Amino acid sequence: MHIRQVALVARDLEPVVADLCAVFGLEVGFRDPGVGEFGLHNAVMPVGTTFLEVVSPVREGTTAGRFLDKRGGDGGYMVILQTADLESVRARFAALGVRIVWQITLDDIATVHLHPRDVGGAIVSLDQPRPPESWRWGGPGWEARVHTDVVGGIASVTIEAPDPERLAGRWAEVLGLPPPRRAGAAFVLALQPGVIRFVAAGSEREGIAGVGLAVVDAARALAVARDRGLRTRGESVWIGGMRFDLE
Repeated sequence: MHIRQVALVARDLEPVVADLCAVFGLEVGFRDPGVGEFGLHNAVMPVGTTFLEVVSPVREGTTAGRFLDKRGGDGGYMVILQTADLESVRARFAALGVRIVWQITLDDIATVHLHPRDVGGAIVSLDQPRPPESWRWGGPGWEARVHTDVVGGIASVTIEAPDPERLAGRWAEVLGLPPPRRAGAAFVLALQPGVIRFVAAGSEREGIAGVGLAVVDAARALAVARDRGLRTRGESVWIGGMRFDLE
């Protein structure tokens, strides 16, 4: 199991997309009309063989819109994990009483979205693409839009919570992963490859706090971020209400 895609939610789609593309040297590979089912429009950018997505509501009464209202602004929204055996994962969800809020099975991918109240921290999707290197949500021909001069892929996700140890344990239970290990102030779930870190929140809010990107040219990313007036600190950049760590 590994991180294949991370989604942000934004009130205004295009400025966030423009910042991500400029800072990290990315290109929009797909705008999926299918997200209209959820009252959204989006943009998906390949990052190596992983993906960043930005979604934004286009009508009232959407889950994404309620998330923006509750959070008070843009931020991390969904973690999409790739699995090699979705059927065994489904059986575990049923045994644990984890609700599936949306699912689809197509010729080239099967997907389940989990109820966020049953997991915590983020909306979680489990996807099994066929073949494994394919990715329907990246759009047709996404491979031709991969640029790795600045960053090479998503390496980690950081989730903040008032009780990070409890939340890390819940994710491990739901996903069928080994128990989290302590690493300094964080509780870490090991993926193959990548990690999900759980850290203490400065408030009662739970959510995706950061995404770690495998960096190729940190100096270029940071210089562009500063030129665009974005917040930076060390080797981190804030875009769309979320911290991106150059790892």
